[in-house]
Amino acid sequence: MLKPLCSSKGRRSKFTGMSLTTAETHAVPLSDGNRIPLLGLGTYSDPRTTAKGTALECVKHAIDIGYRHIDGALVYFNEHEVGQAIREKIADGTVKREDIFYCGKLWSTCHPPELVRPTLETTLKTLKLDYVDLYIVELPMAFKALEACKDAGLVKSLGVSNFNRRQLELLLNKPGLKHKPVSNQIECHPYFTQPKLLEYCRQKDIVVVGYSPIGTSRDPSWVNLKCPPLLEDEVLVSVGRKYGKSSAQVALRFNVQRGVVVIPKSFSPQRIHHNAQVRFEHVPKTQSVIRMINWIK
Repeated sequence: MLKPLCSSKGRRSKFTGMSLTTAETHAVPLSDGNRIPLLGLGTYSDPRTTAKGTALECVKHAIDIGYRHIDGALVYFNEHEVGQAIREKIADGTVKREDIFYCGKLWSTCHPPELVRPTLETTLKTLKLDYVDLYIVELPMAFKALEACKDAGLVKSLGVSNFNRRQLELLLNKPGLKHKPVSNQIECHPYFTQPKLLEYCRQKDIVVVGYSPIGTSRDPSWVNLKCPPLLEDEVLVSVGRKYGKSSAQVALRFNVQRGVVVIPKSFSPQRIHHNAQVRFEHVPKTQSVIRMINWIK
Protein backbone atom coordinates (compact mmCIF):
# COMPACT_ATOMS: atom_id res chain seq x y z
CA MET A 1 0.00 0.00 0.00
CA LEU A 2 1.22 3.51 -0.80
CA LYS A 3 1.60 6.11 1.89
CA PRO A 4 -0.69 9.18 1.64
CA LEU A 5 0.40 11.61 -1.05
CA CYS A 6 0.20 14.73 1.10
CA SER A 7 1.53 15.95 4.40
CA SER A 8 1.76 19.09 6.49
CA LYS A 9 5.52 19.00 6.93
CA GLY A 10 8.10 19.29 4.17
CA ARG A 11 11.70 19.50 3.08
CA ARG A 12 13.49 21.29 0.26
CA SER A 13 13.86 19.66 -3.13
CA LYS A 14 16.89 20.53 -5.23
CA PHE A 15 14.91 19.76 -8.37
CA THR A 16 11.71 21.75 -7.91
CA GLY A 17 12.87 24.47 -5.56
CA MET A 18 9.59 24.01 -3.74
CA SER A 19 8.78 22.65 -0.32
CA LEU A 20 8.26 18.90 -0.55
CA THR A 21 7.61 16.16 1.91
CA THR A 22 9.36 12.82 1.96
CA ALA A 23 9.66 10.76 -1.21
CA GLU A 24 6.43 9.00 -0.26
CA THR A 25 4.28 12.05 0.45
CA HIS A 26 4.78 14.94 -1.98
CA ALA A 27 2.78 18.15 -1.62
CA VAL A 28 3.36 21.83 -2.33
CA PRO A 29 2.16 24.92 -0.48
CA LEU A 30 -0.35 27.32 -1.95
CA SER A 31 0.00 31.08 -1.49
CA ASP A 32 -3.04 31.21 0.80
CA GLY A 33 -1.50 28.82 3.33
CA ASN A 34 -3.21 25.65 2.13
CA ARG A 35 -1.40 22.73 0.48
CA ILE A 36 -2.04 20.71 -2.67
CA PRO A 37 -0.79 17.14 -3.28
CA LEU A 38 1.45 16.94 -6.34
CA LEU A 39 -0.32 13.84 -7.61
CA GLY A 40 -4.06 13.70 -8.05
CA LEU A 41 -6.67 11.51 -9.70
CA GLY A 42 -8.56 12.94 -12.65
CA THR A 43 -12.19 11.80 -12.85
CA TYR A 44 -13.37 13.03 -16.25
CA SER A 45 -15.74 10.56 -17.89
CA ASP A 46 -18.25 10.28 -20.69
CA PRO A 47 -21.50 9.10 -19.10
CA ARG A 48 -22.50 7.49 -22.40
CA THR A 49 -19.58 5.06 -22.27
CA THR A 50 -18.69 4.81 -18.57
CA ALA A 51 -20.52 2.21 -16.53
CA LYS A 52 -22.46 3.33 -13.49
CA GLY A 53 -20.41 2.99 -10.32
CA THR A 54 -17.04 3.18 -12.08
CA ALA A 55 -16.01 6.50 -10.54
CA LEU A 56 -17.23 5.36 -7.12
CA GLU A 57 -15.06 2.25 -7.05
CA CYS A 58 -12.00 3.85 -8.62
CA VAL A 59 -11.97 6.84 -6.27
CA LYS A 60 -12.31 4.52 -3.27
CA HIS A 61 -9.43 2.43 -4.62
CA ALA A 62 -7.31 5.53 -5.18
CA ILE A 63 -7.89 6.72 -1.62
CA ASP A 64 -7.11 3.24 -0.28
CA ILE A 65 -3.68 3.22 -1.96
CA GLY A 66 -2.75 6.75 -0.90
CA TYR A 67 -4.22 9.34 -3.25
CA ARG A 68 -5.52 12.38 -1.41
CA HIS A 69 -6.12 14.78 -4.32
CA ILE A 70 -9.25 14.24 -6.42
CA ASP A 71 -9.98 16.44 -9.45
CA GLY A 72 -13.60 16.55 -10.57
CA ALA A 73 -16.39 18.68 -11.97
CA LEU A 74 -20.16 18.84 -11.97
CA VAL A 75 -20.12 18.58 -15.76
CA TYR A 76 -18.38 15.19 -15.56
CA PHE A 77 -21.76 13.85 -14.41
CA ASN A 78 -20.17 11.66 -11.74
CA GLU A 79 -19.69 14.00 -8.78
CA HIS A 80 -22.35 12.07 -6.88
CA GLU A 81 -20.19 8.94 -7.13
CA VAL A 82 -17.00 10.82 -6.28
CA GLY A 83 -18.64 12.36 -3.23
CA GLN A 84 -19.98 9.00 -2.13
CA ALA A 85 -16.50 7.47 -2.43
CA ILE A 86 -14.99 10.22 -0.29
CA ARG A 87 -17.71 9.96 2.32
CA GLU A 88 -17.42 6.16 2.52
CA LYS A 89 -13.66 6.38 3.03
CA ILE A 90 -14.23 8.94 5.78
CA ALA A 91 -16.88 6.74 7.38
CA ASP A 92 -14.66 3.64 7.45
CA GLY A 93 -11.80 5.57 9.04
CA THR A 94 -9.40 5.49 6.09
CA VAL A 95 -9.22 9.30 5.98
CA LYS A 96 -10.61 12.40 7.61
CA ARG A 97 -12.25 15.13 5.54
CA GLU A 98 -9.23 17.38 6.02
CA ASP A 99 -7.00 14.70 4.48
CA ILE A 100 -8.80 14.96 1.14
CA PHE A 101 -8.13 17.72 -1.38
CA TYR A 102 -11.06 18.03 -3.78
CA CYS A 103 -10.95 20.38 -6.77
CA GLY A 104 -14.16 21.33 -8.56
CA LYS A 105 -14.75 23.47 -11.66
CA LEU A 106 -17.22 26.08 -12.82
CA TRP A 107 -18.62 25.09 -16.21
CA SER A 108 -18.24 27.68 -18.99
CA THR A 109 -21.97 28.48 -19.22
CA CYS A 110 -22.14 29.29 -15.50
CA HIS A 111 -19.69 32.19 -15.36
CA PRO A 112 -22.21 35.07 -15.07
CA PRO A 113 -21.67 36.27 -11.48
CA GLU A 114 -25.21 35.48 -10.37
CA LEU A 115 -24.71 31.80 -11.34
CA VAL A 116 -21.39 31.20 -9.58
CA ARG A 117 -22.57 30.52 -6.03
CA PRO A 118 -25.65 28.49 -7.04
CA THR A 119 -23.46 26.30 -9.26
CA LEU A 120 -20.91 25.76 -6.51
CA GLU A 121 -23.72 24.96 -4.07
CA THR A 122 -25.03 22.38 -6.55
CA THR A 123 -21.59 20.73 -6.56
CA LEU A 124 -21.58 20.68 -2.75
CA LYS A 125 -25.09 19.23 -2.66
CA THR A 126 -24.08 16.58 -5.20
CA LEU A 127 -20.90 15.69 -3.31
CA LYS A 128 -22.73 15.97 0.04
CA LEU A 129 -19.73 17.87 1.41
CA ASP A 130 -19.62 21.19 3.27
CA TYR A 131 -16.82 22.71 1.18
CA VAL A 132 -14.42 22.06 -1.67
CA ASP A 133 -10.70 22.62 -1.27
CA LEU A 134 -10.17 24.31 -4.63
CA TYR A 135 -12.64 25.72 -7.15
CA ILE A 136 -11.45 26.94 -10.54
CA VAL A 137 -12.91 29.21 -13.21
CA GLU A 138 -12.00 29.80 -16.84
CA LEU A 139 -13.23 33.39 -17.21
CA PRO A 140 -12.26 36.38 -15.02
CA MET A 141 -15.86 37.65 -14.94
CA ALA A 142 -16.66 34.96 -12.34
CA PHE A 143 -13.80 35.62 -9.96
CA LYS A 144 -15.34 38.32 -7.78
CA ALA A 145 -18.39 36.14 -7.15
CA LEU A 146 -16.03 33.27 -6.35
CA GLU A 147 -14.25 35.43 -3.79
CA ALA A 148 -17.58 35.81 -1.99
CA CYS A 149 -17.92 32.01 -1.95
CA LYS A 150 -14.56 31.76 -0.22
CA ASP A 151 -15.64 34.35 2.34
CA ALA A 152 -18.76 32.26 2.95
CA GLY A 153 -16.66 29.15 3.67
CA LEU A 154 -17.85 27.19 0.64
CA VAL A 155 -14.35 26.86 -0.84
CA LYS A 156 -10.89 27.06 0.72
CA SER A 157 -8.76 28.10 -2.27
CA LEU A 158 -9.51 29.84 -5.56
CA GLY A 159 -7.92 29.00 -8.89
CA VAL A 160 -8.19 29.55 -12.62
CA SER A 161 -7.86 27.33 -15.66
CA ASN A 162 -6.40 27.90 -19.13
CA PHE A 163 -5.33 31.45 -18.31
CA ASN A 164 -2.41 32.80 -20.34
CA ARG A 165 0.02 35.38 -18.99
CA ARG A 166 -2.01 38.39 -20.13
CA GLN A 167 -5.20 37.04 -18.56
CA LEU A 168 -3.37 36.39 -15.31
CA GLU A 169 -1.92 39.89 -15.35
CA LEU A 170 -5.35 41.43 -15.81
CA LEU A 171 -6.76 39.43 -12.91
CA LEU A 172 -3.83 40.03 -10.57
CA ASN A 173 -3.95 43.77 -11.27
CA LYS A 174 -7.72 43.98 -10.95
CA PRO A 175 -8.72 46.81 -8.56
CA GLY A 176 -10.23 45.46 -5.38
CA LEU A 177 -8.90 41.91 -5.81
CA LYS A 178 -9.40 40.30 -2.43
CA HIS A 179 -8.17 36.73 -2.92
CA LYS A 180 -5.34 35.94 -5.30
CA PRO A 181 -5.70 32.82 -7.49
CA VAL A 182 -3.45 30.13 -6.06
CA SER A 183 -3.35 27.85 -9.10
CA ASN A 184 -3.68 27.75 -12.87
CA GLN A 185 -4.82 24.44 -14.37
CA ILE A 186 -3.46 24.07 -17.91
CA GLU A 187 -2.54 21.36 -20.38
CA CYS A 188 1.05 20.41 -19.59
CA HIS A 189 3.12 17.38 -20.68
CA PRO A 190 6.39 16.67 -22.55
CA TYR A 191 4.80 17.59 -25.91
CA PHE A 192 3.52 20.88 -24.43
CA THR A 193 5.84 21.96 -21.63
CA GLN A 194 4.63 25.59 -21.32
CA PRO A 195 7.99 26.92 -19.99
CA LYS A 196 7.19 30.64 -20.25
CA LEU A 197 3.81 30.37 -18.56
CA LEU A 198 5.25 28.05 -15.92
CA GLU A 199 7.99 30.55 -15.11
CA TYR A 200 5.53 33.45 -14.91
CA CYS A 201 3.28 31.49 -12.57
CA ARG A 202 6.27 30.70 -10.36
CA GLN A 203 7.14 34.38 -10.20
CA LYS A 204 3.59 35.16 -9.07
CA ASP A 205 3.45 32.25 -6.61
CA ILE A 206 0.76 30.48 -8.62
CA VAL A 207 0.98 26.69 -8.68
CA VAL A 208 0.54 25.09 -12.10
CA VAL A 209 -1.74 22.06 -12.24
CA GLY A 210 -1.17 20.06 -15.41
CA TYR A 211 -4.09 18.25 -16.96
CA SER A 212 -3.51 15.55 -19.63
CA PRO A 213 -0.03 14.98 -18.15
CA ILE A 214 0.39 11.72 -20.08
CA GLY A 215 -1.04 13.04 -23.33
CA THR A 216 -4.34 14.12 -24.80
CA SER A 217 -7.06 12.39 -26.76
CA ARG A 218 -6.10 11.35 -30.30
CA ASP A 219 -9.06 13.17 -31.82
CA PRO A 220 -7.98 13.95 -35.42
CA SER A 221 -10.09 17.12 -35.46
CA TRP A 222 -7.59 18.85 -33.18
CA VAL A 223 -4.55 16.58 -32.73
CA ASN A 224 -1.68 16.29 -35.22
CA LEU A 225 -1.69 12.55 -35.87
CA LYS A 226 1.76 12.78 -37.46
CA CYS A 227 3.13 13.05 -33.94
CA PRO A 228 3.39 9.69 -32.22
CA PRO A 229 1.21 9.18 -29.15
CA LEU A 230 3.06 10.66 -26.20
CA LEU A 231 3.38 7.33 -24.46
CA GLU A 232 5.00 5.83 -27.57
CA ASP A 233 7.57 8.59 -27.94
CA GLU A 234 11.01 7.05 -28.42
CA VAL A 235 12.69 9.46 -25.99
CA LEU A 236 10.27 8.67 -23.17
CA VAL A 237 10.46 4.95 -23.89
CA SER A 238 14.27 5.10 -23.84
CA VAL A 239 14.34 7.02 -20.55
CA GLY A 240 11.87 4.53 -19.13
CA ARG A 241 14.20 1.64 -19.94
CA LYS A 242 16.98 3.44 -18.08
CA TYR A 243 14.93 3.76 -14.89
CA GLY A 244 12.91 0.58 -15.24
CA LYS A 245 9.77 2.70 -15.60
CA SER A 246 7.03 3.14 -18.18
CA SER A 247 6.79 6.15 -20.49
CA ALA A 248 3.73 7.27 -18.50
CA GLN A 249 5.73 7.28 -15.27
CA VAL A 250 8.58 9.14 -16.99
CA ALA A 251 6.16 11.82 -18.25
CA LEU A 252 4.53 12.21 -14.85
CA ARG A 253 7.87 12.43 -13.06
CA PHE A 254 9.04 15.06 -15.55
CA ASN A 255 6.29 17.43 -14.42
CA VAL A 256 6.38 16.49 -10.74
CA GLN A 257 10.09 17.25 -10.70
CA ARG A 258 9.33 20.72 -12.09
CA GLY A 259 6.84 21.31 -9.29
CA VAL A 260 3.83 20.89 -11.59
CA VAL A 261 0.86 19.17 -9.98
CA VAL A 262 -0.35 16.28 -12.17
CA ILE A 263 -3.86 14.84 -12.33
CA PRO A 264 -3.78 11.81 -14.64
CA LYS A 265 -7.25 10.46 -15.32
CA SER A 266 -7.82 6.74 -15.10
CA PHE A 267 -10.61 4.34 -14.24
CA SER A 268 -8.28 1.35 -14.26
CA PRO A 269 -7.22 0.25 -10.76
CA GLN A 270 -3.95 -1.05 -12.19
CA ARG A 271 -3.12 2.22 -13.93
CA ILE A 272 -4.18 4.29 -10.92
CA HIS A 273 -1.60 2.38 -8.90
CA HIS A 274 0.94 2.50 -11.74
CA ASN A 275 0.65 6.29 -12.11
CA ALA A 276 1.54 6.75 -8.44
CA GLN A 277 4.91 5.05 -8.85
CA VAL A 278 6.92 8.18 -9.54
CA ARG A 279 9.34 8.07 -6.63
CA PHE A 280 12.50 8.36 -8.67
CA GLU A 281 14.47 11.36 -9.92
CA HIS A 282 15.51 12.35 -13.41
CA VAL A 283 19.05 13.73 -13.46
CA PRO A 284 19.19 17.29 -14.89
CA LYS A 285 20.44 16.02 -18.26
CA THR A 286 17.45 13.71 -18.58
CA GLN A 287 15.05 16.55 -17.72
CA SER A 288 16.67 18.64 -20.47
CA VAL A 289 16.33 15.83 -23.01
CA ILE A 290 12.62 15.44 -22.21
CA ARG A 291 12.11 19.22 -22.40
CA MET A 292 13.53 19.20 -25.92
CA ILE A 293 10.71 16.96 -27.14
CA ASN A 294 8.45 20.02 -26.93
CA TRP A 295 10.59 21.92 -29.45
CA ILE A 296 11.33 19.00 -31.75
CA LYS A 297 7.64 18.37 -32.31
